[in-house]
Amino acid sequence: MCTQEGSSANLSGTGVALRPLSPDDIPEMLEIERLGHSHPWTEGIFSDCFKPGYLLSGAWFGERLVGYAVVAYMFDEAHLLNICVHPDTRGLGVGRQLLCHVTETARSEDMSEVLLEVRLSNKVASKLYQKEGFEEIGRRPGYYPSASGREDARVMSLLLYP
Repeated sequence: MCTQEGSSANLSGTGVALRPLSPDDIPEMLEIERLGHSHPWTEGIFSDCFKPGYLLSGAWFGERLVGYAVVAYMFDEAHLLNICVHPDTRGLGVGRQLLCHVTETARSEDMSEVLLEVRLSNKVASKLYQKEGFEEIGRRPGYYPSASGREDARVMSLLLYP
């Protein structure tokens, strides 16, 4: 689970800091998205997320965006819609830091849970989510596009106030 140490805005020893994103950051987000996803979001999708009810957080190494998370708030649920880390900075804890930021922010906003979908084939992400306390609560058949058609999603939930 996210610890107090892991919740700081700076990743110890990496120089990475978290801060809110703005529409001006979309070009950098698109580049990371293209490098990280086989079927990336479009500029329009990102643009649509800069409105009330969404939280967009970036992980920055100096002035360089190295990762981001997009969350939609609905009623008492935070839905992690997209999280992506630049391939050059994977394995440094950036994804975990973003995930902890998402869960802690949702908790501070009195959300009851954080929901997400993850490709069944994405073992690295699934392992991270499980390590941080997320549990599989279902599957969405054919949820993601893939090279061979469609891929199922694992639906995962973290109860913030069990």
